[in-house]
Amino acid sequence: MINFFKLISWLEGISYILLLFIATPIKYLQGNPEYVKMLGMPHGILFVIYIVLAIMLKYELKWSNKTFGMVCLLSILPFGTFFVGKYLKK
Repeated sequence: MINFFKLISWLEGISYILLLFIATPIKYLQGNPEYVKMLGMPHGILFVIYIVLAIMLKYELKWSNKTFGMVCLLSILPFGTFFVGKYLKK
């Protein structure tokens, strides 16, 4: 399950970056909200899957509250989820 979590974290990170740095500027600079609508739902779904998997792995792998908190914090920081795999190897 940890490899699936790493894949989801990578995909969630990509969707977040696309939403923040491509779709949102297009929405506000060009007045075109279509990209936000198109990328928002997949990002939301990936985010929910990420958090659910993190909760499941917390109990399965007996993560400390610090590890779980860091994994959750990385999910809201731009580029943060790209470092989840490296953080978990520590």
